[in-house]
Amino acid sequence: MKDRLNVPKGRPLADFLPTITIKAKDFANEITNFNIKRDDLGSESDITTEHVKNNTDVRNVLIGRGIKPEYLPVAEDLKKIERKHESEKKKLAKQVTSLEHIIGDEEPSN
Repeated sequence: MKDRLNVPKGRPLADFLPTITIKAKDFANEITNFNIKRDDLGSESDITTEHVKNNTDVRNVLIGRGIKPEYLPVAEDLKKIERKHESEKKKLAKQVTSLEHIIGDEEPSN
């Protein structure tokens, strides 16, 4: 999957997955966690079997709804979004400082 999405080496796949894929994987993991506790699964093979089954079931739901995870477009790089967000945050902070200076220079009106 990393190769198909051109994920750089050392970067997590999740940084490039569409939200629906991340939520589907999370849902399958939560089903696994629930069933491990409910069914008192303890061996690695039992947990692995449960995990694979839940991922397959969730994938089948997606496919049944016309969503094929491997054909979804790559999401925007999470690191790029974070850098953009930080840059915008700094710009907003400068704008607020400028506005505070302008407002502070005004004389109160009666």
